[in-house]
Amino acid sequence: MAKHNEFGKKGEQLAVDYLTENGYKVVHRNYRYLKAEIDIIARKGDILAIVEVKSRSSDYMQPIADTVTEKKIKLLVSAADHYIISKDLDVEARFDIITIHKKGTNFGIEHLENAFYHF
Repeated sequence: MAKHNEFGKKGEQLAVDYLTENGYKVVHRNYRYLKAEIDIIARKGDILAIVEVKSRSSDYMQPIADTVTEKKIKLLVSAADHYIISKDLDVEARFDIITIHKKGTNFGIEHLENAFYHF
C-alpha cells in the first residue's frame, strides 16, 4: 500500500477514535453509493454526522472549506440521502469535516461541525 494511502487510513482511524471519545457511535465506515463514498457515518442522539476526513502532513494548509469541492458535496449528499432512506431513519443529518494534521510524530485533530449545507 502506498504511504499516502496508509496515512489516509491512519487519519480515518484517528477520526473514528476522536468521535468515539466525544460520545458518537460510529455506525458505518467507507459507505459507498454509486460514485460517492462517505468516510464515516456517526450518530450522537438524533444527529447523524456525515463525516469527510482530510489528512494532511505538510505545513501548508488550505482552508477547510476549500478542501471539499461542490462536486464532492453533491456526491456526499446523494450518498447520505441513500443511506438515510435505505435505513428508514428519522434523524437530522449534518455534514462535518475532520482534519488530521501530522506534525512530526504527533497528530492534531480539528472537527468542523456543519461544515457545509446541502441545499
